[in-house]
Amino acid sequence: MIVRTLKEQISSRFFSGKAIIVTGPRQAGKTTLIKNILSERKDVLLLNGDDPAIKRLLDRPNTEQLKQIIGTNKIVFVDESQRIEGIGLTAKIIVDQMPSVQLILSGSSSFDLLNQTQESLTGRKWTFSLWTVSWIEWQTYMGYVKAEQDLENRLVFGFYPDVLVNALDQEIILKELTESYLYKDILIYANIKRPDSIQKLVQALAWQVGNEVVYSEVAEICGLDPKTVASYIEILEKAFVVFRLPSFSRNLRNEIKSGRKVYFYDNGVRNAVIGQLQPMALRKDIGALWENFLVSERRKCLNYSKSVCNSYFWRTKQQQEVDYVEEENGKIYGFEFKWNPKQFKRLPLTFSGSYNSIDQCITRENFREFLQPAGSGNADTPQERI
Repeated sequence: MIVRTLKEQISSRFFSGKAIIVTGPRQAGKTTLIKNILSERKDVLLLNGDDPAIKRLLDRPNTEQLKQIIGTNKIVFVDESQRIEGIGLTAKIIVDQMPSVQLILSGSSSFDLLNQTQESLTGRKWTFSLWTVSWIEWQTYMGYVKAEQDLENRLVFGFYPDVLVNALDQEIILKELTESYLYKDILIYANIKRPDSIQKLVQALAWQVGNEVVYSEVAEICGLDPKTVASYIEILEKAFVVFRLPSFSRNLRNEIKSGRKVYFYDNGVRNAVIGQLQPMALRKDIGALWENFLVSERRKCLNYSKSVCNSYFWRTKQQQEVDYVEEENGKIYGFEFKWNPKQFKRLPLTFSGSYNSIDQCITRENFREFLQPAGSGNADTPQERI
């Protein structure tokens, strides 16, 4: 069992008078994690929102019906709860009328689950996002040496649990994942009539990892209009496929102020959608893989450690750039990402001089410090504040 960082965080919120909601990508391990947390308890009612009978039972029942359904159980876990119409109202009744019962809801998309519970559970819920296995979780499981030996594989095949525990079938699993699961929530909940257009968009974004994404250019590639591209990217974010990184701008006239980069939550998905799963030694996109890996892993780290900071990239019209920028407590941190430490060049003086930034190059020799959870030191350097 790969121990997930959220295990203790979720467990610590039990019986605090609020529902627990866990969202994240399909196949990321949400059900496995929650069942593991509950494995030693006998007073648990497990319900699956994909079951038609469960859908009927939990679709706007009254308080007495819910009490009969729950019985003497103290914990109710509803998996794939976004499938159940009216789950928000049902959850509200359980939280308000049965304070001794701990309700747990999980869902593989944020389309309906968070929307349905937003109003009804305001002030009544703890929300967690579980993504694919993080580098720190993997290294803890594998050990330092074996994880180091496996780094290049993870840059290519990513961190989906099924991929990690079935190394001989990595390509087959990723192909199945991207063909059967990747677009499922998107097509169901977004009511998209042309699934091929989403597929073309995901492929176009995969080729542009590490570069600024211009919606008009992507629209031309995909045969869509820019507004549709923007809308589809937002949908892909809600389905935990990609996420956007905005441009950083404060006081320089030549800074790009409205740009964005798009990254994938998982390197394996990025590579599978464009059919590029060959070893690192045969690739020409090592820089893009390294950058996507670091930015997505950093995102997991900041989320799991509840860090409050803003993330950006920086670029000028003259093509000066900083790969990744963080702003926290009034301080600016600039990061350059290089797979090969010998390729590092100083960050542009235009950036570091204007913002008095604390700068660092992240390479394969020091990336572990960049991905460490919060609380490993003081706030003097990027490594120490993580």
